[in-house]
Amino acid sequence: MRNWLVLLCPCVLGAALHLWLRLRSPPPARASGAGPADQSALLPQWTSSHYDVVVGVLSARNNHELRNVIRSTWLKHVLQHPTLSQRVLVKFIIGARGCEVPVEDREDPYSCKLLNISNPVLNQEIEAFSLSEDTSPGLPEDRVVSVSFRVLYPIVITSLGVFYDAGDGGFQRNITVKLYQAELEEALFVARFSPPSCGVQVNKLWYKPVEQFILPESFEGTIVWESQDLHGLVSGNLHKVTVNDGGGVLRVITAGEGALPREFMEGVEGVAGGFIYTIQEGDALLRSLHSRPRRLTDHIRDLHEEDALLKEESSIYDDIVFVDVVDTYRNVPAKLLNFYSWTVGTTSFDLLLKTDDDCYIDLEAVFNRITQKNLDGPNFWWGNFRLNWAVDRTGKWQELEYPSPAYPAFACGSGYVISRAIVGWLASNAGRLKTYQGEDVSMGIWMAAIGPRRYQDSLWLCEKTCETGMLSSPQYSPQELTELWRRKELCGDPCQCEAT
Repeated sequence: MRNWLVLLCPCVLGAALHLWLRLRSPPPARASGAGPADQSALLPQWTSSHYDVVVGVLSARNNHELRNVIRSTWLKHVLQHPTLSQRVLVKFIIGARGCEVPVEDREDPYSCKLLNISNPVLNQEIEAFSLSEDTSPGLPEDRVVSVSFRVLYPIVITSLGVFYDAGDGGFQRNITVKLYQAELEEALFVARFSPPSCGVQVNKLWYKPVEQFILPESFEGTIVWESQDLHGLVSGNLHKVTVNDGGGVLRVITAGEGALPREFMEGVEGVAGGFIYTIQEGDALLRSLHSRPRRLTDHIRDLHEEDALLKEESSIYDDIVFVDVVDTYRNVPAKLLNFYSWTVGTTSFDLLLKTDDDCYIDLEAVFNRITQKNLDGPNFWWGNFRLNWAVDRTGKWQELEYPSPAYPAFACGSGYVISRAIVGWLASNAGRLKTYQGEDVSMGIWMAAIGPRRYQDSLWLCEKTCETGMLSSPQYSPQELTELWRRKELCGDPCQCEAT
C-alpha cells in the first residue's frame, strides 16, 4: 500500500454527543452549485456559518420528479424545523454534463461508451478465432484453457471447435469444449472431440455443431477447453490469434491457461480453439446504424433542453451542486469524490451524510441516534456494513478492476455518515483514488486504507423495506416516497400507520 494512503491529518471536532444540544445563529443565503455549462464555478468561493451535518444526495440529471418529492417531504420538514434548518445543509449531487452518446448506441446503459460496430459481417458464418498461415499452435502441458467474452449485439453460436493440425496421423486427442454463461455452473453447450468423433476440419480447427439459440446483447460467457488425456491441449497465444468480432458485435474479455481452477490461474493468455457464430437480425442492425446520425442530433437537442431545465431548477431551489463529471452510473464514485472536494472547499461542518434520491431519510431520527450512539472522534464511519461481499464479474455491478474475490467492508448506499476528517482525506486524495464500479464499494476500498472506526447500525436499511425507527430505506418510486412521508406525518411512523 502506498504511503499516502495511510497518512491522515487529524481534525479536531466537537463532540458529536452535543450536536443535538447546540444552537446556532441562522446561516446566510446558501450557495448554488455551478450551472451545467459553467465549469469555472464548480467550486464557488463563499462563506457560511457552521453546519452540524451536510447531506449529499446523489441524483441523476433526469430525476427531476424524485428531487421534487424530496423537496416536498423530508427536505421541506428540515427547512421548516426551528432547529434543524439552522444546522443542516442539503445538496443534490449532479453531474455537470450528460452523456453525448444516445442510450441506444452505448455498449451498456451504465456507461458513456459508444457501441462501436462498423461494417458488420452479415448473412454468413464467422470464425471467432483463427490462426494465420505462419503461426503454429504450441503443445503446452496445461489441461484447461478458457476464454471469456461479451456479446455487444445478439449472435447465434452454431459450432464449437478446437485447434489441432492432424496432418497425416488423423485426430488423436480427447477434448471437451464447454460454453458457460458467466456466474452459472451448468454449461449451455458441450462438444466432445475424440479420434472416432472429431467433427469437421476448417483450416487448423475442428468443429462440431451445437444446439442453436440467441445469445442476447450483454451476454457474458466463458468457453473452456479441457483435455482428457496426457497430451494436454494444442493452444496459441491469444495475442497471435486473430479475433474476428464480426465488425464489433463481440469482445474478448480475459483468457488464461492452467490445470488449476481459474481463480488460481496466472498463466500466459491463450486460446485452444474457437467457435462459429452468426449475427442475429442483421437487417435491424443495419437500420440502427443508418439512423445513428439522426438519433445523435435528437439526443444533443435533448441534452441542451435538459441543461436549461437543470439551470432553472437550480436557480429556483438553490440546492444543487453540479460536479465536473459526465453523469452516468459508472461515474457515481467520481461524482461523490468531487462533492467531497466541493464540501471541504466551501463549508464548515462536523459530519457528512450521503444518501440517494430514491431513499427515505429521517433526519430527526439521525440526530437522535447520534446522541444515543455517542458518536465521537475525528475518524469514524457510521452505517450498515456489508462484510465479505462477493465481487460481481457481470451485470450492472460488474467489477473488473478489483482483483480480490470479496470487497472490504462497505456501508449500504441508502445512507451513512462520515466525520469531517474522513471527508477531508478523501477530498485531498481525490485525484489519486481509483474509482470502482459503485460508490459504496469504492468507499469500502478507500476506507480500507485508513481504517476508520466503524459504527454498525442496522437502521440504515440495505433493502427496500419499512422498519420502525429506520434512518433510511432505498429504492422507492416518487409515489412511494410521497406515501411513506404522508404516513410519517400522520402517525409519526410510516411503518405502523393505517393508510387512509
